[in-house]
Amino acid sequence: MNRTSTILSSIALLGVIILFFLHFSTTKSSTGTSTSTGTIPPGGLRIAYVNVDTFEAHYKSLIDKKAEFKVQQAAMESELQRSAQQFQADYTSLQRRAQAGTLSEAEGEAAGKRLAQMEQTLKTREQAMNAQFQDKLEAFNKELHVRMDDFLTEYTKQHPYDYILSYSRVSPTFLYGNKSLNITEDVIKGMNEREGKTDSKDSVKTK
Repeated sequence: MNRTSTILSSIALLGVIILFFLHFSTTKSSTGTSTSTGTIPPGGLRIAYVNVDTFEAHYKSLIDKKAEFKVQQAAMESELQRSAQQFQADYTSLQRRAQAGTLSEAEGEAAGKRLAQMEQTLKTREQAMNAQFQDKLEAFNKELHVRMDDFLTEYTKQHPYDYILSYSRVSPTFLYGNKSLNITEDVIKGMNEREGKTDSKDSVKTK
């Protein structure tokens, strides 16, 4: 019996929460002087982009949350596996007694009902745990989106871009970007500093 497949697949969603950054952040006014790695061309739209693969690898709150989710996943897997193993052991024992002729009809009926109840309880518990896990993922997605939105709102007051796009090798929104428009390092550094999670030893290699 495979009781952990749904939860195992749920944790994989964490790898794509960064895709919330497909949301465009815009500003209508230009204030301050840009010191970003991005370049503002004369005339036309002012555009920069964030490499979300690099962001995911260096944004400390996301790294911490991934580790937290993995611990929770392991605990859920362990609980479901223990329950599944107990169910399998009871089923095997019942099957052996039936083959040996030591199980009465009444005992067989009672045991069958008990096993059916165990299986239903296990399914219900799996569904509940998966729902809770999904809720936590969605809550973090929303929180992460708000953090990024808040940061870029402030960032674009000093770096007057009209659009900030996202790029990911897994799900690219554009096929090529001039590296002078890459502000990933600025965003990672700024958001980590905002949350007091800076590390002078960190080295961010943008792409």
